[in-house]
Amino acid sequence: MFRTELEAALKAMDLKISEKQLDQFVTFNDRLVETNKVMNLTAITDPKGVAVKHMADSLSCCDAAYFKEKAKVLDLGTGAGFPGLPLLIYRPDLKMTFFDSLQKRLTFLEKLVADLGLTASFLHGRAEEMAHKPEYRSAFDIVTSRAVARLNILAEWALPYVRCGGYFISLKGAQYEEELAEAENALKILGGRVAAVRPVRLPGLDDVRAVLYIEKVKESPKKYPRKPKMAAKNPL
Repeated sequence: MFRTELEAALKAMDLKISEKQLDQFVTFNDRLVETNKVMNLTAITDPKGVAVKHMADSLSCCDAAYFKEKAKVLDLGTGAGFPGLPLLIYRPDLKMTFFDSLQKRLTFLEKLVADLGLTASFLHGRAEEMAHKPEYRSAFDIVTSRAVARLNILAEWALPYVRCGGYFISLKGAQYEEELAEAENALKILGGRVAAVRPVRLPGLDDVRAVLYIEKVKESPKKYPRKPKMAAKNPL
């Protein structure tokens, strides 16, 4: 059932995958649904929901114009592996780092990635802390994020990790225009510029969502990201 739903969704999106990749997606789905019984990974577990709202949605951001070959990608707040793992299955050349504040989610992903025959790195910590470490700051070609926080807050966490000339790619829901307006000042302060906004309509769904491609045009000031309490009290 999941396999059929995913094949139909990807065909509608004009995305072509091999039988091996399809098998990898099926394994991901099976492991996600099974593990979700003992660990809170997702509220969506039905075959069509996982195929369209998780897998296909994650792949909606994959554009070769931004995802260059062997691009170094940080999947910020990866959770159950979205959008990072669908992207890695689709583009195994990517140098993917899964980043989350909860170790047990990373442990789940680490075993799954190995079982899928893929290679990735795993980073445990808080976004506002790890961005101040020299080895991670301005170290990635792309930072992806999906369903983590509103854009003005998310930009403060994400942009410091992106190298100048790289991209912060945010997958957003129907309120994306409102969030873009709200985040205008934050992006300016943090060195980001909206390069493209791509509306997305997933197969079989009525809602319109969007992928936001934000280019890093200058270095983020060293004081960002701030501690959560300070950021919440004085949002950019």
